[in-house]
Amino acid sequence: MSQLKVYYEEKAVAKLTERFEYKNTMQVPKLKKVVLNMGLGEAIHNIKLMDSAVEELRIISGQQPIVTRAKKSIAAFKLRAGMPIGCMVTLRRKRMYDFFYKLVNITLPRVRDFKGVSGKAFDGQGNYSLGIKEHIIFPEIDYDKIDKIKGLNISVVTTAQTDEEGKELLKLLGMPFRN
Repeated sequence: MSQLKVYYEEKAVAKLTERFEYKNTMQVPKLKKVVLNMGLGEAIHNIKLMDSAVEELRIISGQQPIVTRAKKSIAAFKLRAGMPIGCMVTLRRKRMYDFFYKLVNITLPRVRDFKGVSGKAFDGQGNYSLGIKEHIIFPEIDYDKIDKIKGLNISVVTTAQTDEEGKELLKLLGMPFRN
């Protein structure tokens, strides 16, 4: 079992129950899934960029990503329906806890001049989204083999009902909020 999940079950559940006065342990919020997404608009002109993005996202997540395709045609962007424009992967259970632990304790501290992540990126229902400008902050990525630096969106989906509960859960799991 993941060491973060053990910490959640042994310590975080008790602290959350005490703080929000839950009557039942099933009310305590928990992580549901983590979704990683790379949007690649340049893949319209350079299809090899998509192959490298899929491989890099596979290395980062430890799971095979799917290629997302355009739903509509947009003439101004030279985009037709069905063209590949990104890739994404959804992590659950053990992989989710392992990735979240790696993100919080290894990857985010590697960012230059890191002061914490914004505490305002919640969606109103306890879910948190984080944008990373350079995917090379992950230790698995070999900097010499990168052809182009890409951005990455990370969405942490929780079972929390409010932003306050979601923020407290993520804070207990180690997310470094600056505000």
